[in-house]
Order: sequence, then C-alpha cells, then structure tokens
Amino acid sequence: MYLATALGNLCLIILTVLNSHLHTPMYFFLFNLSFIDLCYCSVFTPQMLMNFIIRENIISYMECMAQVYFFCFFTISECYVLTSMAYDRYMAICNPLFYNVAMSPKLCMNLMVGSYFIAFSDALAHTVCMLQLTFCDANTINHYFCDIPPLLQLSCT
Repeated sequence: MYLATALGNLCLIILTVLNSHLHTPMYFFLFNLSFIDLCYCSVFTPQMLMNFIIRENIISYMECMAQVYFFCFFTISECYVLTSMAYDRYMAICNPLFYNVAMSPKLCMNLMVGSYFIAFSDALAHTVCMLQLTFCDANTINHYFCDIPPLLQLSCT
C-alpha cells in the first residue's frame, strides 16, 4: 500500500511538472496535495515497516518528537491546501469569466505559502507543548509510532 501511494503521488507530481497543459491553478493545488500526501505517508510507514522486520518497538525521544512535528505539519498543511482547492473550485464555478484574473499565479502561491506557514507555526506550537510534558511510569508506547493521544497517556503532568 505504501508503494502504491508513493508511486501514485510521484507519478502525479512528475506528470504535473512535465505537462505544460496542466500548469493551471487546479493542478498547482493538486501538485501540492500530492507532495504533502507523499511526505505524510512517509512519516510513519517506513518506521512501521522497519519495526515489522526488526520486531523492535523502540523509538527514541527525539525521533518521537520529530514524528509528532511532521505528522502535525503535514496534517495541518493538507487541511489548508484542501481549503485552497475548495476556494479555487468555488471561483471556477461561481465566477467563470473572472476566474483567470481572480486565481492569478501570485494568489495561488500566496495561498500555498500561507498554508505551509500556518502548518509550520501550528506544528511547532504542538511540538513545543509536547516537549514540555513530563513523562513517568512505564515510558513505553504500544505502537510503532508516536502519536499525540498515546503520548498524553504517558504524561504525568
């Protein structure tokens, strides 16, 4: 499943870059969504596959916090990119005559930069808050990855 997801997203990214007919706002957003999905599925899946082979459920604290950060970053950015795509489709349907003027390349780029900036800020805030927690009891997570609910269960603050 991981290979199918990764190859599908890579093919869509390459196709969008190479085909000049696909250099439209809709495919620009789709390109970014594919990139985010490719990165998002690479946050947990390689670690899980490696743990299946090694049969070892150990992850370091810094690896865990990095996983939390990237999970938050890609999840939040995906939500904002989907919102930008919805706005793009709204403009295409409701204002078809002004679509090319309204959805200029500058606006599309600003929407993407804004999406990534908000995702960066929010993921950084979540990770900093997770770093301030104190952990006690048995510091083990019965998963192959670090997620916020299991980490909160381990916290004694």
